[in-house]
Amino acid sequence: MTHVVLAVDDDEDRAILQAERIRDLDWAPDEIRVTVLHVFTENREGASVSQFGPAREARDVLEDAGIEVTLDERSGEPEVEIVRYAERDADLVCVAGRKRSPAGKAMFGSVSQSIMLDTDLPVLFCPFDE
Repeated sequence: MTHVVLAVDDDEDRAILQAERIRDLDWAPDEIRVTVLHVFTENREGASVSQFGPAREARDVLEDAGIEVTLDERSGEPEVEIVRYAERDADLVCVAGRKRSPAGKAMFGSVSQSIMLDTDLPVLFCPFDE
């Protein structure tokens, strides 16, 4: 069985896009399991991933397609925690990116880019035009 880590940020539309791309892969639903992962950088209210809209939206898309889904969360730097989590037993990492200018990329960096550079796992990148 293929294990995919779908890393979601705070954008529901990107999470839905990622889930749809995984759903549309040429794998039978019973041959894949997905962990929807969110890394909290600040969580003053103590929310859990099951209360987090983008994670729920991604889960719903995948479950509607008959794919086994679990939700999980971490705290810290997203690019570090996603790679650390995925390298435990995942076969694929799914991330989304947003359109940025070259200057924006240089100034703010990119979690997706860091993940692609820091892991040996295959990465499914889902570009998202805002």
